[in-house]
Amino acid sequence: MSHGFSRISTDRDHHYGINLLAMNTTAAGLKHSDLTNKIIGVFYDVYNQLGYGFLESTYAEALVVGLEESALRVAQEVPVPVWFRRKKVGQYYADLIAEGVVLLELKAARTPDSAHEAQLLHYLRATEVEVGLLLNFGLRPQFRRLLFDNERKKIRENPCEPVAKVSA
Repeated sequence: MSHGFSRISTDRDHHYGINLLAMNTTAAGLKHSDLTNKIIGVFYDVYNQLGYGFLESTYAEALVVGLEESALRVAQEVPVPVWFRRKKVGQYYADLIAEGVVLLELKAARTPDSAHEAQLLHYLRATEVEVGLLLNFGLRPQFRRLLFDNERKKIRENPCEPVAKVSA
C-alpha cells in the first residue's frame, strides 16, 4: 500500500533502522530547502573556522552568530513539552529553531549516533516544526535532514487507541 512517500536524499540510505520519508518531494523540492541550505552553509562556515574539539555550547553560540549575520531569526534553548494523555509529563529543550520552522539539534560527538537522530525525531513529534537538522561538529562535519510532516503526526488523534485500529 502506497502512502505517497518518497525517500529524502541523504548521504546514506538507511540511518540506524530509521526510514526517512518525505511527502512526494524531489531533492530540489524539499520542504524549506532554501532555508536548510543556508543553515547548512553556516554550519560548514562555523566548522571550517573552529574545527573539531569544542563543546556543543561553543558551537551553538558560533552558529547563532553566523545565522544572525545571515539575517536569519534564531531562538535558543526552546522548551519542548512532552504530553501524555493530555498531561505534561516532561520538558526538553531544543538547541535552536531557525525562522520558527527548522529545528536544529547540535552535537559535538566523534560520529552521529542513532540516539541523536531519535532525539531529533522526538522533538519534531512534540512540536509543530516539521523539518529538523542534526548538525554534528565531529571529526568531520556531518548533517542529517529529517522530516516529520504534521499530517503524519495527526494519524493517531486518540493516543489511547492502539495503532492497529487507527491505521486499519
